[in-house]
Amino acid sequence: MMAPETKKLLLVGGKGMLAREVMARAPSHYIVTPVDLPEVDITDRDRLLATVEDLRPDVIVNCAAYTRVDRAESEPDLAMAVNGTAVAHLVAAALSVDAVLVQISTDYIFDGRKRNPYVETDLPSPKSVYGKTKLSGEKAITDSSLRKYFIIRTSWLFGPHGANFVETILRLAAEREELKIIADQVGSPTYTADLADAIFALLEISANPQSLDDSPWGLYHFANDGQCSWYDFACAIVEGARHHSLPVTARDIVPIRTEDYPLPAPRPANSVFDKSKYRRVTGCEIPAWQDSLQRYFSVRKQG
Repeated sequence: MMAPETKKLLLVGGKGMLAREVMARAPSHYIVTPVDLPEVDITDRDRLLATVEDLRPDVIVNCAAYTRVDRAESEPDLAMAVNGTAVAHLVAAALSVDAVLVQISTDYIFDGRKRNPYVETDLPSPKSVYGKTKLSGEKAITDSSLRKYFIIRTSWLFGPHGANFVETILRLAAEREELKIIADQVGSPTYTADLADAIFALLEISANPQSLDDSPWGLYHFANDGQCSWYDFACAIVEGARHHSLPVTARDIVPIRTEDYPLPAPRPANSVFDKSKYRRVTGCEIPAWQDSLQRYFSVRKQG
């Protein structure tokens, strides 16, 4: 069997939680170059294009984003510059060197009113500034002439190397006797290691298409298997903390409604994705969120 062809991958937002996992889990035939602020600012079109034309990557993976969901309500221009306009710059850069572009998107592009899991063909209807800017980034790709791309929508991301819900609950559970957690928002947690693997699964499938029309380019939903509320997730995290002998002061975890904990940005009540397209195209199994949470605890303990 022939060895896979070496691929140059430009990892944008290389200091972030997901990007660091992409770097760690890249197959050996990928040469990964991470870039991030202040050296490369994706809102600076000319500088970005110069960087891409100099490196001439085969693949660009964009892990850079404005993710401060509530602050985006008061900083819409900055959020749009990073999540929307800068993606158009990345499209231009990808076209200039004939690179594949991988864009990470979000469950916030939906309003959360659907009762069943969201499929890729469901009509987006974002209610928050963050969701609207991320949808603008998607449209910058789909409305362009770029054909070699993957847009991967994901939800409730957690993993090493960054702030996330798991770490927040571990900190609060060690500090407080009671935790009040929203129980009427449902979604699927996603472990960064599993999302990184999904990115490479799609890239590998696309490596040798019969033709552009036969390739798997396009939009995908990916999250860990199963669903839960934030309350369910918090309970599992605290249980895992006890199992791994982490400090737990919390005695009670109390379910509350969204209206009991008002925040500037509206959240979708239902963030559950249908992942059948990803399964069908890649043939890959998707780990259950409970199993991935336990893997995260093990990695965290080692690190």
